[in-house]
Amino acid sequence: QLLRWVLLQAAWAASGGQLHYSVPEEAEPGTLVGRLAQDVGLEVAELVSRRLRAVAKGGRDCFEVNAQSGALLVKSRLDREELCGPSPRCALDLEVLVDKPLRLFPVEVEIRDINDNAPAFAVNEDFLFISESRLPGSRFPLEGASDADIGTNSLLSYTLSPNEYFSLDVQRKNDLSKSLVLVLKKPLDREETPEHRLLLTATDGGKPELTGTAQLVISVLDVNDNAPVFNQPVYEVRILEGTANGTLVIKLNATDSDEGVNKDVLYFFNNRVPSSVKQMFSIDRNTGEFRVNDELDFEDTNLYEIQIEAIDKGTPPMVGHCKVLVEVLDVNDHAPELAVTSLSLPVPEDAPPGTVVALLSVSDRDSGDNGKVSCSIGPGLPFRLVSTFKNYHSLVVAEALDRERVAEYEVVVRARDQGAPPLWASRRLVVPLSDVNDNAPAFPQAVYTVFVRENNPAGAPVLSVSAWDPDLGANGRVSYWAVERRVGERPLSSYISVHSESGQVSALQPLDYEELQVLQFEVSARDAGLPALCGNVSVQLFVLDANDNAPVVSPPGSGRGALGPELVPLSAGAGHVVGKVRAVDADSGYNAWLRYELQEPRAAGPFRVGVYSGEISTARALEEADGPSRSLVIVVRDHGEPALSATATVSLSLSERAQAVAWESGPPRAGSAGPAGAMNVSLMIAICSVSGLFVLVIVLYVGLRCPGAPEVTCGPGKGPGAGASASEAGSWSYSQRQSRLVCVGEGTVRSDLMVFS
Repeated sequence: QLLRWVLLQAAWAASGGQLHYSVPEEAEPGTLVGRLAQDVGLEVAELVSRRLRAVAKGGRDCFEVNAQSGALLVKSRLDREELCGPSPRCALDLEVLVDKPLRLFPVEVEIRDINDNAPAFAVNEDFLFISESRLPGSRFPLEGASDADIGTNSLLSYTLSPNEYFSLDVQRKNDLSKSLVLVLKKPLDREETPEHRLLLTATDGGKPELTGTAQLVISVLDVNDNAPVFNQPVYEVRILEGTANGTLVIKLNATDSDEGVNKDVLYFFNNRVPSSVKQMFSIDRNTGEFRVNDELDFEDTNLYEIQIEAIDKGTPPMVGHCKVLVEVLDVNDHAPELAVTSLSLPVPEDAPPGTVVALLSVSDRDSGDNGKVSCSIGPGLPFRLVSTFKNYHSLVVAEALDRERVAEYEVVVRARDQGAPPLWASRRLVVPLSDVNDNAPAFPQAVYTVFVRENNPAGAPVLSVSAWDPDLGANGRVSYWAVERRVGERPLSSYISVHSESGQVSALQPLDYEELQVLQFEVSARDAGLPALCGNVSVQLFVLDANDNAPVVSPPGSGRGALGPELVPLSAGAGHVVGKVRAVDADSGYNAWLRYELQEPRAAGPFRVGVYSGEISTARALEEADGPSRSLVIVVRDHGEPALSATATVSLSLSERAQAVAWESGPPRAGSAGPAGAMNVSLMIAICSVSGLFVLVIVLYVGLRCPGAPEVTCGPGKGPGAGASASEAGSWSYSQRQSRLVCVGEGTVRSDLMVFS
C-alpha cells in the first residue's frame, strides 16, 4: 500500500497536480469517466469516512461520484455544442474533496466531439431572380451551410443537382472559410424555362457522413430596361405645423416608358428614410398621394428631406427617385415660459432704487413674431422690470420701500408673445421686506398732563407714558428715560424716575406745593436699533395743594414780635374798630382762606371780631363796668380738610384819652357809613379746571346807590381793594408770593374782594 501511494503521488506530481479524463459527448448517464478513488489514492473502505465528493465549477453539474466504488460517472446528458459551442477544445473542471485531512484535487474532464450534427442551411428554399439578359459566366453568391461539430466533422463539401444552365464553384480561403458561388453556364430563356429548381447538398467529413440540403428556386425575369421617371426631381412643399392628420401635402407622379406591367408604377419611401419620418407622413403606393400622418411640430423639426422611390412592376423592377422637401411653418402654439433663475429675498426696506430683487429668464419655442416676448408687472408696485440681456429680465426696486406700510408684495410677472392671437404666461413672486430701523418711537400725544397732590408717598407712580415703534424686533423695542435738567438748585432725577421698560413715571420723594407748583420735564423713548432712534414727549406735572400749613399770626403795625396792648377810648360807640388780627397761611385756595373767631365769646364782653376780616370792634357802647382791660383769645382757622388753626391773644386797655388807631384796612367799612356810601357786593367765586390749571372766574355784580354812575378804574394796588379788604363780610390775606390785577369802582363806595388762584 505504501508503495502504491508513493507511485500515485509521483504520478500526480508529474501530471502537474491535476487529473485528466475524457468522455465522448452524448454518453449515457452512468457511463464511467474514471476511477477517481483509486487515482487519488483512497481505499474503498475509506470512501465513507473521508467523504469523497466532486464539485463542478460554473454550475454545470454533469458528473457524480459513486459513494461505494469511488468512480466518476456521467450524471446528465453531455452536448459538447451546448456546453462549449464552436470552441475546438471542450473541457469541464471539477474539484474533488476528501476529509480527514481535508484535501482538494483538481480534475479536468474533456468532452470529445462526435459527428452528431448534420450540415444545415439557413433556409430550406433560396429564391433567386435572374434576368434573362444575364450573360454566361455571371456569378451569383450563395449562402453556405453550417455544421455545429468541430474538426473533420465540420468540414463540408457541396454538390449541385445535374442541370445544363448552372454549375457550382467552391473557393476555399482557409479551413474555416469557403465561398460558394452559382455560375451561369448558358443564357437563360424565360419563355422556354421560366423557373429552375436545383438541389444544393452539403456533406460533412464525419464517420458516418451527414448531409443537409437546400432547394434553389431560380426565377427567370423579363427584361425591364426603363426605370420610372418623376416629373421633377425635387418637390418643395410648405405646410403649417399642427395640420390635421390625413391632410394631402402633394401628389407625386412618375411615368415609365415600358409597356405592360413594366410601366405600372408603385410609390415607396426609400429604405434609408428614418422610421420617424415614415411615422410622420404616409404615401399611397398606388396613387402617389403624400399625406400628413402625425402631428407636425415646428419646434421639433422644421424641415424634412424625404427620398421617394417609384418602382415599376417590371421584372426585375426598375426604380426612379425624387426628393420631397417639406418645410413646416410656425404657428403660435406655444405660450412663453418664465423661470426665476435668481432670487434675493427678503428685500431690505431701505434698499435704494435699482436694487435687483430677482432675475428671470423668458423663452418661447415659437419663432419669428410668435417667439418675441415682452414682460410686464402690475401697476401700483414699487418695482419695475429691466431687460438685462437676451431673454433675461431683472426685477428691480423702482421707488422707496416702507415695511411698516406694506410688509410683503405679491408681484405677478406676465410674459406675452407677439403672435396672433397672443399667448400669455405668468409667474407669481412673493417679495417680503426686511425691517430696518427707520422709525423713531412716537408718543400718542405731544404733552402729558398729570395732577399730583403734595405729600405723595415716596416712590409712588404718578403716570405711565407709552411710545410705539412700528419697526420689528430690536428696532421696535423701546426703552424710556427722563431727559435730565435742573429744577431750581436740584437735578430732575432727584424728583422723578422713569422705568426703562414700562415707561412708568414715579415720584422719588414727597412733593411740596409750597416749594414747587409745576414740574415740567421731557421723557425720551429710544429703540434698540442700530443706530438707535429717539422720540420725546413733554410732561407737565401739577402739584395740588394739601392743607399741610396752619395759619400764622403776624404782629400789627411795624411788625413787632408780639401783640402789644391796644388803647380803647371809653367813649367809643358800637362798631368802633379797635384793632385787627393779621394772619397768613402758606397754603393755597380754600386751604388758605382764614376765619376768625373768639375762643371764649362770653369773656369778650363788649368786643367782637370780624369772621373774615380779623377786625376787633365794639359790639356796643363801652361802659365803666367793662373794666380797665380785656384779654381776647382769637382763633384763626383755615377752610382745609381737616381745618388747621392758630391762636392770638390781644390785650385791650380802656382809657379816657385814647386816640383812634388808623388801620391799614382803610376807612370804616359798611355798617358805620351813611346810606350814601353804602353798597351791596355779591361775590360769586367759581373754581374751574382748564388744561389742568386753576382759573379763577370772578363775577361781580355791584349795585351802587349813589347819585351817578361812578368811574371804574383798573390798576394794581389801586383803591381799597388793592391789598386785603376788610368789612363785616370778612377779610382774607393771601400769600405774598403772587399779585393780581384788581378793578374797583372809585368813589365813596366800599367793597370786599377775595381772590383764589
